[in-house]
Amino acid sequence: MIGLIFGETDFPKYIYKKFKGKKKYLIIDLTKKKIFKKDKNSYSVSIGQFGKIISILKKNNCKKVLFAGKVKKPDFTKIKLDLKGVYYISRIIKKAKVGDAAILKEIINILKNEKIKTISSTMFTPELNLMRGNYSKHRPDKKDKEDIKNALRELRKSNQYSHIQGAICRENLIVLENQDGTQKMLKKVKKIKKVNKGVLVKFPKKKQDLRVDLPTIGLNTLKKCKIAGLKGIVLKHKQNIFLNKKKSINFANKNKLFILVK
Repeated sequence: MIGLIFGETDFPKYIYKKFKGKKKYLIIDLTKKKIFKKDKNSYSVSIGQFGKIISILKKNNCKKVLFAGKVKKPDFTKIKLDLKGVYYISRIIKKAKVGDAAILKEIINILKNEKIKTISSTMFTPELNLMRGNYSKHRPDKKDKEDIKNALRELRKSNQYSHIQGAICRENLIVLENQDGTQKMLKKVKKIKKVNKGVLVKFPKKKQDLRVDLPTIGLNTLKKCKIAGLKGIVLKHKQNIFLNKKKSINFANKNKLFILVK
């Protein structure tokens, strides 16, 4: 039995399809809209209910869990706490001041204290990880490569516990992802006339725990890049989640976008 700890985004839905009817699982549903409530193996809980989460996992003999989706920093004044939640909350609040990634690392440490191991979702979804190469007909030119270099330099400067996984570089101007995520970052970037310029780089955070929160893109990301007037996307070798791969590559080819994995 594996515990599936699901947050927001489409990735949990993909994992769910991989497990349903094929493997023994239970779901800890942390989504706001309780997306998985119809599944009889799903438990809707608050992130502050550590006692309940741990009790559910142990009662069902779940010695392993995997995380999928985004777990956003909660409003600590409003979340429900049980006894273990009260015990652990000070540690979570302390890490929340450092960044979203630090919260996830602390939750993993708490589960480890309870003899529950966190495994990588990529064990079950190797088809979603891209290796080095160019996956579209179009390739970055000299200017694009300079934009990629500048974006990577800025990403490397970010705090290792920050939420930053993405950067857009266009004509030496950098826009960094914030806690709202890549889609909202792309909405802020306006197309310049009829000329496509700039790139989106999605790389893991520095010293990121690669078992959780890998950079995720899909068809919707490509569409937003097109609207923003960007020329392509850059990912890191085997450290990414690529949803709707076939449709995304077809879209990139039709719209003269490149998909590069470094």
